[in-house]
Amino acid sequence: MGDKNFNAYQMAQSQFDKVADILSLDEPTRQLLREPLREYHFSIPVKMDDGTTKIFKGFRVQHNDAFGPSKGGIRFHPMETIDTVRALAMWMTWKCAVVGIPLGGGKGGVICDPHNLSMREQENICRGWVRQLAKNVGPINDVPAPDVMTNAQHMLWMLDEFEVIHGGKQPGFITGKPVGMGGSLGRTEATGFGVIYTLREACIKNKIKIEETTAAFQGFGNVAQHALQLYTKLGGKAICVSSWDQKDQTSYTFKRDSGINYDELKKITDKFGGIDKTEAKKLGYEILDGDIWIEQKVDILIPAALENQVRGDNAVKIADTVKIIAEGANGPTTPDADKIFQEKGIFVIPDFLANAGGVTCSYFEQVQSNMNYFWTKEEVLTKLDNIMSDAFEAVYNTAVKNKLYMRDAAYVISISKVAHACKDRGWL
Repeated sequence: MGDKNFNAYQMAQSQFDKVADILSLDEPTRQLLREPLREYHFSIPVKMDDGTTKIFKGFRVQHNDAFGPSKGGIRFHPMETIDTVRALAMWMTWKCAVVGIPLGGGKGGVICDPHNLSMREQENICRGWVRQLAKNVGPINDVPAPDVMTNAQHMLWMLDEFEVIHGGKQPGFITGKPVGMGGSLGRTEATGFGVIYTLREACIKNKIKIEETTAAFQGFGNVAQHALQLYTKLGGKAICVSSWDQKDQTSYTFKRDSGINYDELKKITDKFGGIDKTEAKKLGYEILDGDIWIEQKVDILIPAALENQVRGDNAVKIADTVKIIAEGANGPTTPDADKIFQEKGIFVIPDFLANAGGVTCSYFEQVQSNMNYFWTKEEVLTKLDNIMSDAFEAVYNTAVKNKLYMRDAAYVISISKVAHACKDRGWL
């Protein structure tokens, strides 16, 4: 997100254009699906703790809602841009379609850095975001959720503000809420576990025993943490993770050849995924440059940070041992890096398939909130496993049958579904 020369929206449109050509989509369909149906830009005035007033810029993009209410997270990030939000909303459309849930694609954001804001200031940003959009979001038209640097507390503040404005209880308005306040068991683990469910299936298809593999992770936020947790539980050995250091404003790779213990590393990690370097050294970790994760001689790479992290300039450094890349982040791999992976014969599980566990479990939460009946954690994770495994199977079969790269196969399925939904509604 910090690379000024990178535009996530242009990348998302380029990926769409490639598959639109494969599908021979007509021009009106291309025009409709290539851009958002609607988007909102607004200012959020907040009275700061020091008595001054600061204006924060907010966004909400609704890319397509042919299948149902728009669905997508709200991220707080100092480098947020409208084009990043547009891209993420577009990817959410394809993500919901590929796993077959009745939702469309949306995304939101605020340009801010929670590291430098008090809880009261963050609460006021959350409530201000809802006030600006109260007429345009809700359980029947657009359902937000947490994303980068937002959490269950932020969602609860937003829900409370929405209910105050509309004068009633509407827990289905937003997902990612605290358990006991309308949140779903299993939601915290869902995205990371979903990545590993698809990785497990990819290993089976490629005749690889997951318990004999090694892996490197980029990022140690919620997605990477739970992906690493389940991966090691299944017998795999994670040898390194990268982590952003807020104080130094740079990333580091934490490597231990004997393997990473999830519980041990989690204890020295802050709520933003930052790992304590001093404590890590005591536990025997090497602390290396943040980009070193991609050069490790491992079987599996799991980028689970931000978009534009795996590019042509660093993809060439990937060791020849890598067999599978499972994209835990949204848009981590650029088209020029994809070409390198295809040439190397690396099996890629594309982002909007691999990390669709989050939106799938958000859908489960929405359903449970609307009917005021909640499932056990085992039920949630079993349903999630089934949906992720079925979606992987469909994409894999499409790729094999049509001799397509996995990313292209996933797009073929998603774009076809959304295009048909738009035509069936009479939009085209």
